[in-house]
Amino acid sequence: MDLKFDFNHVMLLPRECVVESRGDTDVSAKLGKRTFRIPLMAANMPSIIDETIAIELAKRNYFYVMHRVDIDILQFVAKMKSLGLFTSIAIGIKKPFHDLIDKLHAEGLVPDYVTIDLANGHCQRTKLMIEHLRSKFGDETFIIAGNVATQEAVIDLESWGADATRVGLGPGYVCTTSPRTGFGSRGWQLSAIADCAKVAKKVIIADGGVRSSGDIAKAIHFGAHWVMSGLFFTGHKESPGEVVVENNVTYKTYYGNASAQCKQSNSRIEGRSTLIPVETSLYDKLIEVEEDLQSAVSFSGGTKLEDITKVDHVFIR
Repeated sequence: MDLKFDFNHVMLLPRECVVESRGDTDVSAKLGKRTFRIPLMAANMPSIIDETIAIELAKRNYFYVMHRVDIDILQFVAKMKSLGLFTSIAIGIKKPFHDLIDKLHAEGLVPDYVTIDLANGHCQRTKLMIEHLRSKFGDETFIIAGNVATQEAVIDLESWGADATRVGLGPGYVCTTSPRTGFGSRGWQLSAIADCAKVAKKVIIADGGVRSSGDIAKAIHFGAHWVMSGLFFTGHKESPGEVVVENNVTYKTYYGNASAQCKQSNSRIEGRSTLIPVETSLYDKLIEVEEDLQSAVSFSGGTKLEDITKVDHVFIR
């Protein structure tokens, strides 16, 4: 049986440092036609991202995916374009989203990035949506599809026309898919990343399961090009989650897209809600992540992010 592993089962091994300062390293990451400051993106969750944060992230050259819950996506795309900022949206696969694509096309609004957001993205309806997007926007729109956790799924999504694949089924901090269904990559997310990266010819986005900047470095080492997270973007004064004060401690609510709080329903729940203490500014946190990744690159004996893929690792199970 193939033994699987996760972030806490691995450590990366350092090499001789070749830079005078960690500030001399490059931790930028390309996605489509653009290059961003770090390979970390905000998850498309209402408790993580809203229009205000999307605008600020775009202005500061961080990538985001706007959520699709009870918002006017067409209006959002129009506003971002009016501000001269890149547009990145999430959509589903049902008819209203096909209609949305038609409306965007009719208005001449071409989104720069579209994430097809499904719990299990390995399905024919994902293929149909990719085909619909391509028929309207051609290669002008960078398509992210998911979520998946197997090599077969990555091969299919890429062959259907996806530019990037989100890897991760249920490893997120507020996701309960795995305990509720018995399926997913919880407990072996890093293995899932490694397995999927072996067959991928395009971009791999590791979605969920990271708890620290070091986990981002490990994901990159095992083949991810990008990491998506909600946890890194919550617990900040700018976070859109509801403010809760208990025992003189200020918290923000953090909940999954499949939680009862987000769905406003108790049907088919695969997420939970929790409270995260408010500690730092979001943008201070992102600078901290950037500096941590620069340190990681310096430990790799290289000068750029991809050098992290070249080091050795040990298993510490």
